[in-house]
Amino acid sequence: MNNTVKNNHLGQILAPISPDLKALDEVIRRRLASEVVLIDQISSYIIQSGGKRVRPALLLLMAKALANGKETPHALELAAVVEFIHTATLLHDDVVDESTMRRGKQTANAAFGNAASVLVGDFLYSRAFQMMVAPNDIRVMQILSDATNTIAEGEVLQLLNMNDPEVDESSYLQVIRYKTAKLFEASAELGALISQASDIQRELAAAFGRHIGTAFQLMDDLLDYTADPNEMGKNVGDDLREGKPTLPLIFLMEKGSADQQLLAREAISQNEELPDDVFDQILQGIHSSGALEYTQDAARREVHLALNTIKDFPQNPASDSLRALCEYSLIRQG
Repeated sequence: MNNTVKNNHLGQILAPISPDLKALDEVIRRRLASEVVLIDQISSYIIQSGGKRVRPALLLLMAKALANGKETPHALELAAVVEFIHTATLLHDDVVDESTMRRGKQTANAAFGNAASVLVGDFLYSRAFQMMVAPNDIRVMQILSDATNTIAEGEVLQLLNMNDPEVDESSYLQVIRYKTAKLFEASAELGALISQASDIQRELAAAFGRHIGTAFQLMDDLLDYTADPNEMGKNVGDDLREGKPTLPLIFLMEKGSADQQLLAREAISQNEELPDDVFDQILQGIHSSGALEYTQDAARREVHLALNTIKDFPQNPASDSLRALCEYSLIRQG
């Protein structure tokens, strides 16, 4: 990985679609508007909370990479649909996880209450479905409805895995591919679809999204144990505190010393707040056992697979950005 890529900020990587992203902001604001005051309040709060908009950016980049100069109708509306589905899942996740911080700010459920967050999440889902019929293309509706259903399955699978020390790597990866990578996959496939790409290119675009989405989540799970809380927008070790067996902890439970395995398994099994000394011992074990290196290697493999899927795509600034996005996923700090 070269220093140029390391020094690239996400904004530089997304430069080929910068005007589209600005236009997307306006579409999001317009489409979130509601006569119900509370919906407007929470929607504005969510918009102002930031977020990288990686999924809609992926859709726009893939469309531009494969369009060869052709128009890509409905790109902005579908990018907004993807962002609404993602935001709805975050609203519901924060309620389920009882989270109070996201991106360095209070979560919507902490600010407005659980009931309001769940209901506004439902509004976002239903608004997304209103918008996805606009292209009048059954393939668009099939991709997005399948993705939404798979994400819901992933959320339930994750719930079943909570506080379970028997969760292994394959079960964990299944949750990632359902809950996180599926929307990346749908975003990339939609970008290929609206660019009038071939069926083979569509399949490759979907695979690209699946692999880079998995890499992003693997790195999120690594950063949960390593990142600066100010950059990550949440506290170190939140996954462990919430009873989520992610790959670093799974590695420690399977490959750590006997004492480390026992301590980690007992900690993940407890449905209560961990004492600070226990948390610190597990954190130290994750750092010393090779768990973080193992997780990063898994992310690197996914990035390699993602890059391989687009090796024969047209060479242009947008496809260059897709490749840079892969490398960014491995070096980002938040």
